Amino acid sequence: MNPTMTQPVTGRLGRLPRTYNPRVPHLSALVAGKPLPPPPVAVDWTKGMPASLGMMLNDRLDNCTCAAIYHALQVWSFNARSRMLNLSDAEVEQLYIQACGYQPASKGEGPGATAQQVLSYVLKHGVPTGSNTNPRQKIAAFVELDPRHLDDVKRSIHECGLVYIGFNLPQSVAPPGTQSPPVWKYIPGKSTSIGGHAVVLAGYDVHGARFISWGQYFTMTWEFFAQYVEEAYAIAAPEWVEQKGTTPAGLNLAQLESQMAALKEQ
Repeated sequence: MNPTMTQPVTGRLGRLPRTYNPRVPHLSALVAGKPLPPPPVAVDWTKGMPASLGMMLNDRLDNCTCAAIYHALQVWSFNARSRMLNLSDAEVEQLYIQACGYQPASKGEGPGATAQQVLSYVLKHGVPTGSNTNPRQKIAAFVELDPRHLDDVKRSIHECGLVYIGFNLPQSVAPPGTQSPPVWKYIPGKSTSIGGHAVVLAGYDVHGARFISWGQYFTMTWEFFAQYVEEAYAIAAPEWVEQKGTTPAGLNLAQLESQMAALKEQ
């Protein structure tokens, strides 16, 4: 994976501290005792995608948890349909309003959100698309991963097109008014967090994971990942499953949807 040169950081954050909902299924429980093949050495689902993917309003709103969902839609649609779905800022704002309680009239950056809050909303209600034929696009399921189990993270990127993560952003990789480096590294002694962030990992190799943030591509080393990532989720998108035939833990859509029953009833 080749790092992409980036522009000066103007993005915001917005991920609130992680929550623990026992209704969210965990991959380790779904695959307990099940032999799994090793993940591929390298995967890159961003290959061929446009150089700039749009800020998704994360330059002025604390909506990274929502922006990451729209970047996920771009990855899924580009790879499953060979045509990238691009939605307007109006749709992104609607998701922030509906899932997170943002009030545009109050101005400001909004309340932010937890990762599970946004994923649960999209599971139940879908993402606003502005389309008359498909006004809401839902995910079929999401399952939590243990970030310490890198094979599970890699396998989920391979099987699902991406992994949605929440982490604490150190100031060392986002110094105000300067360029954020294309490769984010753990720098001992410079790990002071400036806030929580949510992004999607859409590729990896032996050196680290390729991710999308603020409409651009970056790479975080596996050391950075181990130091800062607090939560990770594999997401099953219907269009991905239909076209690629791969899912978390190899479960079919009906099995995955049954795992979501308790969350949908909440």
